Amino acid sequence: MTGTPFEPKLEMRDQGRTHLLRAFVSFAGGYWSGPTARAAGLLSLGLVACLIFKLLVDVGMNRWNRWFFDALERHDTGGAALAAFAFPVLVFFVAAVGVGILRCRETLQVRWREWCTEKLLDRWLSGRRFYRMRVARDGMENPEYRISDDVRMATEPLTDFAIGLFTAVLTASTFVVILWTVGGGLNVSLGGYHFHVPAFMVIGALVYGCVVSAFMPLVGGQLSGAVAARNEAEARFRAEMITMRENAEAIVRTQGEGHARRQLTRTYAALTKSWLLVVGQHARITWLTNGNAAMVPVFPLVLAAPKYLAGDLSLGEVMQLTSAFVQVQIAIGWLVDNYSRVAEWVASARRIVELNEVLDQAESASQNGVPIIARATTHGSDVEIEGLRLLRPSGESVIAKAQARFSPGDRIIVSGAAGVGKSSLLRAVAGLWLWGEGEIRVPAGKQICYVAANPFLQTGRLSEVICFPDGLEAHSTAACLRALEICGANDLAERIDENDHWDHVLSASEKQRVALARILVTRPDIVILKHAFSCFSAMEQIALFDCLARMLPFSTLITTGGAAGLADLHSRRFVLERDETGEVRLTERGADLLQPARGSQPVMRVLK
Repeated sequence: MTGTPFEPKLEMRDQGRTHLLRAFVSFAGGYWSGPTARAAGLLSLGLVACLIFKLLVDVGMNRWNRWFFDALERHDTGGAALAAFAFPVLVFFVAAVGVGILRCRETLQVRWREWCTEKLLDRWLSGRRFYRMRVARDGMENPEYRISDDVRMATEPLTDFAIGLFTAVLTASTFVVILWTVGGGLNVSLGGYHFHVPAFMVIGALVYGCVVSAFMPLVGGQLSGAVAARNEAEARFRAEMITMRENAEAIVRTQGEGHARRQLTRTYAALTKSWLLVVGQHARITWLTNGNAAMVPVFPLVLAAPKYLAGDLSLGEVMQLTSAFVQVQIAIGWLVDNYSRVAEWVASARRIVELNEVLDQAESASQNGVPIIARATTHGSDVEIEGLRLLRPSGESVIAKAQARFSPGDRIIVSGAAGVGKSSLLRAVAGLWLWGEGEIRVPAGKQICYVAANPFLQTGRLSEVICFPDGLEAHSTAACLRALEICGANDLAERIDENDHWDHVLSASEKQRVALARILVTRPDIVILKHAFSCFSAMEQIALFDCLARMLPFSTLITTGGAAGLADLHSRRFVLERDETGEVRLTERGADLLQPARGSQPVMRVLK
């Protein structure tokens, strides 16, 4: 595999995390504007109110600590009993504010993820970007994993981070005041010199927190890259399993289970390696986080011990200072405690930003420097191909020159030697081939149907499959049954309302009959038939095409492949052939073909 698909990622990574944060906020911050602004604002304000109330409850708990322990030190039975009776009230408020935070936070996360997912789905599906990304060489692997999993992993933690930072600022501001006022200053004698350290508990808390926080990026700086590699490996493993399931019959027919298993084993081995790299980074971080967790409750006791032993602090004040010190460390040490989650968020946010950038590139005028065919609509009734030159993604020429005009009711066959570019030309007309020069103009509002040898049949009711893409409400069940009968698929009539995975349960010939029945029901304006009759005998091919020609008199039918006699039912013939310079050109040779025959054998007699 070449490195090309990943160039957009590397370019974005080189721009740094500032660009990442700015790009992600530019995309995801749209939830707080437009139609969703009111709901997002109310949820955000509710969350802020709950967080402020939680701070008040935490301050109340801090004061309760001093009240209770001072009562114990004074042997004040009444005061201790009163504090004990007041404690359940504080517990109630602690629980209530926790419920409020949880409801606001998780609702905000769900709604924000919903908005981001819908936004990405709209961009991915509109303008055929999902197809362009798949066939373009500067696409990316597994965009569906980014839309499903990475959106969740990029939005949920960010909400928690915002809560954590907001709480940290409020907590640090509040409890630093307690450390300052309750702890006071400390007199220190050292080598005959006497020093007075003002607000010594505040200084100790800030120095301790800053030192620990500074070590975290040094210890776990490679975690975000390891997480990104793990996510990509997870997506690749999942995609290969889905591909194996969707092609299960083909694999079994060729006895390829062993090869498929070996491929999955290799992919999972790479996934395991990625996971172990993440585990190693987590282990390094755990040295710091666990050590910090053990040190934080003890360090303030050591700082306050000299003043307590000197009688300048009561036991309740020491416990109040310890509680306040821990709260300040929680605020200052937010990065320490959340570094793993921050790294995971960076990895997921980067993948979302990359997806957005590739979606932007999918609509650009060129891809990898290769121009994109211009498509336009016309108010006339003809399909117009003007100065068309088809290129491969590498820039190599496929068809040097193509000029044509197709009118409603035309029956066109495209022929030429194998590999000369027939399929590429038909795909270009259908809008499936991206690279080239010139213009293809299609009548406004006209529907194009492209039927390949292995047509796509979605999961669902068979009647819905036949009515695709119009929908069952646009056509009657009777029309579906009649189309199946005409196409020689009477045995499927009794299953018209069944739900199944038709792409897997039907044989190749049955899928082609259903695809042709779909054409008869939906009646598209332009029908492209690429080896669409390959499963049938020559007589069946002639009968089926004659049926389409008779029942769709105003549709343009474009065919490639098929039995020799099929050409006699077409009114125009185009040939792709190489000239003396080796370039492939499209020329029309219509004089040697017949008009669609009207005296051919009745369709049903042949198909039965």
